[in-house]
Amino acid sequence: MRRLLFGLAVLLGLLGLAVGVNTLRQGSRQVSVPPVVGLKVDVAGAGASLSAAVQARTVSGLLDPQGTAAAFEQLHAHLAQRYPRVHATLKREVVGAGSLLFTWPGSEPAAKAIVLMAHQDVAPVAPGTEGLWKQPPFSGAVEGGFVWGRGAWDDKGNLIAQLEALETLLASGFQPRRTVYLVAGHDEELGGQNGAVPIVALLKQRGAKIEFVIDEGLLIADGMMPGLQPPAALVGVAEKGFVSVQVSAEATPGHSSMPPAPGQSAIAMLSAALARIDEHPMPGGIQGVARQMFDAVAPEMGGFNRVALSNLWLFGPVVQGMLEKGASTNALMRTTTALTIVSGGNKENVLPGRADATVNFRLLPGDTPETVLAHMKQVVADERIQFKVVGLPSLPSKVSAVDSDAYRLIERTVRELFPDVVVAPGLMLGGTDARHFDGFAEQVFRFSPVRAKPADLARFHGTDERISLDNLAELIRFYHRLVEQAAR
Repeated sequence: MRRLLFGLAVLLGLLGLAVGVNTLRQGSRQVSVPPVVGLKVDVAGAGASLSAAVQARTVSGLLDPQGTAAAFEQLHAHLAQRYPRVHATLKREVVGAGSLLFTWPGSEPAAKAIVLMAHQDVAPVAPGTEGLWKQPPFSGAVEGGFVWGRGAWDDKGNLIAQLEALETLLASGFQPRRTVYLVAGHDEELGGQNGAVPIVALLKQRGAKIEFVIDEGLLIADGMMPGLQPPAALVGVAEKGFVSVQVSAEATPGHSSMPPAPGQSAIAMLSAALARIDEHPMPGGIQGVARQMFDAVAPEMGGFNRVALSNLWLFGPVVQGMLEKGASTNALMRTTTALTIVSGGNKENVLPGRADATVNFRLLPGDTPETVLAHMKQVVADERIQFKVVGLPSLPSKVSAVDSDAYRLIERTVRELFPDVVVAPGLMLGGTDARHFDGFAEQVFRFSPVRAKPADLARFHGTDERISLDNLAELIRFYHRLVEQAAR
């Protein structure tokens, strides 16, 4: 027994030594660059410009086409007035009902171009919530060091910052070596079918060659990663796709006074199928982009978090179980399942002959509508249940390379201007207009250095949307530095 206990102690000691050594071997992956002196920004002027942009009510899905058109005209007039050099030097085209394509020709036409993206349209304000705002949602109020209003963050802040950066570069006499495109969609919140899609088709028709695209996306997340003290600048290297599947059950209709055996009605069959679908999600794990992200942040963590993430060969199941408990971290690791619509029956004393439900899946790179359907049929295992893809699915994007020159440029620019942050690749859970460049541009990234704390996330498409003037200045410096370095 003593020998057994001694042997066990030796094994545990060796295991602990291996874990400790492996943890220490995982050195920082952060690029070391000297900080740069940021561009001197006209913060008041930029804030006033964003304020004016917010006041243009470019709301997606308005039922008043004339009012929508007038709002975009108001915004375009403001942009022309505020950014005269951009409008005088760059070729400006209106595509669709209001999307903008600016082209700044490079001195070397054969060099691959870069694309800056933002969108002009904004999400509606939920009816009845207008009075909950500290500032009216379309006032563009500049108060307390913030610009308030719908679109200040999503996504007019990026649009104004990009234009401020380009205007400043033009004023300094900068001439890009490679062509720079600015794409500002007018229907991103609706999918970009009338904006970004025809712009991509137009650029393809013209034979454009694009090295990288950078669009809105992930943020500088402050206090959102347990165990990581510095803020994390998460550069989206991919975005999830989506597919909706209609699940249906049919049965003999009849009077509720003579119901069938338990589990045989349309509603009962559908309910059982939905329960199995909900209880058996698509398989997942700490792999792909999620693994890249945790590999980058692990060396910057402390305590058990660093040990566990540095030794996933041992702690992987424990870490995965913890991550699955959080909605956002669970979504990083798998194609998610959401039961969103259920219908069946129209009278309390009539057994319906059919019951339907819609299940929405957000596709992890590598999954497809076909793999989702196969999974659903396997877990339901009931031939009475029918499955049908509804709507137009969107495939997940390809994963942009973290060892590409474009990613390294973005990483270096962030570290130069935000030396306090940790940079890591990330996965965009929602959709952006950037996905329409997938397969056309060599690399597509979804990131803007908007600083956000956990409490700020409710402002996204919610009440009291805002961005600080200091952060707006940081955005301008970021795009100025990025274009200056990428296009020289």
